[in-house]
Amino acid sequence: MRRLVLYASMLLLVLAPVAWAGSIALVLSENSGPYAEFAAALSESLNSARWQINYPGKSDSTDLPSGRADIIVTAGGEALRKTLASDSTTPIIATLLPRQTYEKILAEAGRPRSRITAIYLDQTPARQAAFLRQLLPDQKRIGILFSNETRGLSSQYRQTFKNAGLTLDSEDSDTPATLLPALNTLLPRINILLAIPDSSIYKRDNIKAILVTTYRFQRPVVAFSAPFVNAGALAALYTTPAQIARQTANLISSSSAALPAPMPPNQFAIAINPNVASALGLSIPDEATIRRAMLAEGEPR
Repeated sequence: MRRLVLYASMLLLVLAPVAWAGSIALVLSENSGPYAEFAAALSESLNSARWQINYPGKSDSTDLPSGRADIIVTAGGEALRKTLASDSTTPIIATLLPRQTYEKILAEAGRPRSRITAIYLDQTPARQAAFLRQLLPDQKRIGILFSNETRGLSSQYRQTFKNAGLTLDSEDSDTPATLLPALNTLLPRINILLAIPDSSIYKRDNIKAILVTTYRFQRPVVAFSAPFVNAGALAALYTTPAQIARQTANLISSSSAALPAPMPPNQFAIAINPNVASALGLSIPDEATIRRAMLAEGEPR
């Protein structure tokens, strides 16, 4: 009987999925700011003798790590570009970049997708709809500016918002010259401007003009990053580098050799600018109240 139990236990061990273990090459677009935060959180989350993380950031360099790695984790668009240019066949997990950036880089590199996946920065339309409903429940008309970079997402947003009891209105802007005219056309028709990650529209040089224009129309901006809120947006739904790092660590620890499909972040953070709310005459719940309501609707934490 003991032999039978021992045999059964060994068989289960043999048949069970084997998680990766070994060496991780971490490639950062920069060695400071959110990338350094991501690196520290990933190292802490994978605090195990089974994993060795190597990244040039430890020596103040952005070069690719030397030596063999079992998996490569990239943080940011430039890190992914550099890694793909190296022609490595090592599996890659790309992080800290929007979905459109990831897909654009892969298209430029011509890289087969079977050995690469990503954890996007973008929040799903359903999560954004849940956030908007809790933030300003009486404001149903949502506006989005789309460019060539994000226009393919318009139908998904429109249908998801409709299912959530919201109405989506939009304008297109593909050049700096069309940005403010499109914004001036859109704002009178909506209650809230939802900014989504789009490098063609939300460039650093454009943010001030967008915020000034929306304030002139007394329309709040709901954004995708904490710095955007600090600059003058009403609120943001976003995911921190540490949260992305923890999700990356869980993916590495639980995955077999087959990579899953690219995925959105499974955790979120909320930022609110009370000064902007006061200036616009808006009474809104605090972050904790909104989070509890979203979790009650089934959103991951």
